[in-house]
Amino acid sequence: MKNIFKSWSLLLVGIVLFLAACGDSSSSTSETKENEGTSTEEVEKVTIGVTQIVEHPSLNAAFEGFQKAIEDAGIQADYKIENAQNDNSANTTIANNLVSSGVDLIFANSTPSAQAVAGLTKDIPIVFTSVTDAVSAELVQSMENPGGNVTGTVDTQPEAIPSTIAFLKDELGAKNVGMVFNAGEQNSRAQVDAVKEQMTAVGLNVVEASVSTSAEVKQATESLIGKVDSLYIITDNTVVSALESVIAVANDNKLPMMVGEFDSVKRGGFGAYGFEYFDIGYEAGEMAVKILNGESTPAELPVQYPQNLRFVLNQSTVDALGIEVKEEWNSEFVE
Repeated sequence: MKNIFKSWSLLLVGIVLFLAACGDSSSSTSETKENEGTSTEEVEKVTIGVTQIVEHPSLNAAFEGFQKAIEDAGIQADYKIENAQNDNSANTTIANNLVSSGVDLIFANSTPSAQAVAGLTKDIPIVFTSVTDAVSAELVQSMENPGGNVTGTVDTQPEAIPSTIAFLKDELGAKNVGMVFNAGEQNSRAQVDAVKEQMTAVGLNVVEASVSTSAEVKQATESLIGKVDSLYIITDNTVVSALESVIAVANDNKLPMMVGEFDSVKRGGFGAYGFEYFDIGYEAGEMAVKILNGESTPAELPVQYPQNLRFVLNQSTVDALGIEVKEEWNSEFVE
């Protein structure tokens, strides 16, 4: 009897040990799956190359918008961020480095940045912003059908230039408008040509002052004094990066200065018909999300214009110039 009891006891102990071992195995398997899940997430993280031609608030805001769109989509991204500081040689080197590094997508923030990378790869998806004329810059075949590995958002709202010209002529009484820009930047040349054509059509005269570096901006602006009654500074990266020089000359000579975007208004420009660069960066980021998720290719995503044209004035500049703000302008204000 004792032997039988002893045998049953041993059998029960064996069963308990077996069940315990199974429990450990299940726990171990669960932990392994959790680890595998973590590993999978790490593998799915994407790498985005970023190339920007120069440091200034508008372009910086566009990149912030792009990053926010990627974050809002729940995509984990590592960024390789490069800034050429308005050096064409550095811009080319950056493009070569990003293309050869095998990134999953390139975000090109400006026309020169986009042109440099687009000329080196037909395989890596490229999403641009802060580009004025994507077709003339030979980045896409057309706005509706990009046709290659490049698409993005432009920084020219179709009504912005006509609205600015009408305001200069009808509300500010301008006759001779000074424009400072980098003639070597295709983005700028396209804008100035469009402005000149439209200003000539309504009887306004454009006086140009060309620069090649930001160090030349102040002197170029001063060369316009006595020849113009107002200024129009477009979204030229070279000039906008040194905008305070233009603002100082404009203020000293009581010249109203219309600008191409809101960040330049905040810095002291008189006013602008425009949009937020953060918004076009965000819209570019939404396009990148579709590409990274495999929903679309760049060739299938039409190039987008900025949305929601608004008129913004700098209150301090308006006060300094003593210009009366009319209710029909329907303007917003920044300090």
